[in-house]
Amino acid sequence: MEARAIQRTVRQSARKMRLVIDQIRGQPVPQAYAILRFSKKLAAKQIHKVLKSAVANAEQRALRENAALDVDHLRVKYAVVNEGPTLKRFTPAAMGRATPIKKRTSHVEIHVEGDAESRAPKAASGKAAAKAEAIARPVRAGGAKGKRPKAKKAGGKSKTKKEGR
Repeated sequence: MEARAIQRTVRQSARKMRLVIDQIRGQPVPQAYAILRFSKKLAAKQIHKVLKSAVANAEQRALRENAALDVDHLRVKYAVVNEGPTLKRFTPAAMGRATPIKKRTSHVEIHVEGDAESRAPKAASGKAAAKAEAIARPVRAGGAKGKRPKAKKAGGKSKTKKEGR
């Protein structure tokens, strides 16, 4: 189950919001909620609203399709912040001049999806499972079983040409 939510023209720069959105990308939804809840950044409040909306959209979609959905098994699949339109304003400056002010905005987009674990097929049984396990088992660096490379002795002196002097 996949759902998305978009909030356009958030009155904060995309650069500041990306610092927060990078922390929740790929996280499970409950963990993303916790990260946003305890973040000191102002952007976390706006991103929390979008994430909450995406989860609600997933629930509504599951109801429409008559499918089972556990919100705790949702994961943030895709989360981006893009630049929105810039509001251009001017403020007075010295000697009759005007200085431009750029008020940046941004667009937040979050996609949530059900965990891959819940949809993964069952593991093969019998000979196929044993073969797959043998292939996946790591090989030891020492060669055959029981043989380990010998450790070097500590305290050995090195001989040089100028040793006798």
